[in-house]
Amino acid sequence: MEHQSHYDTVSNAINALRQQGYVDDFKLDGDFLRNASSEVHCNDFTIVDVYRYEGNSDPSDEAAVYAIESNAGHKGILVTGYGISADSLSAKMLEKLSIR
Repeated sequence: MEHQSHYDTVSNAINALRQQGYVDDFKLDGDFLRNASSEVHCNDFTIVDVYRYEGNSDPSDEAAVYAIESNAGHKGILVTGYGISADSLSAKMLEKLSIR
C-alpha cells in the first residue's frame, strides 16, 4: 500500500480524508469497528491507507490514522495510539490492523 501523500499532522490527515469522503468516525470494539449508527465486522472492511505519526520525545504522541472502507461502501477514519492495546481487541482485529 502506498500513500497518496503524507500529512504533517494527524489533524491534517483527518481533514484531507474527510474531503475525500471518509466521514464516519470509527472506534475499535473487539471484532468490530463501530460508529454512532452502525458496526462493521473485521472481515467486512478494507484498510485503504494508513498514516503513522511518531512523537518527537513522548511515545504517547504516537498515532496511526486509518482510511477505512466497508464492504457496504461506507468510508471512515480510525485513529489509534501506535501501540494498540490487545486487551480490548480480538486476535483477528489486531492482525488486520498490524499488517499495514
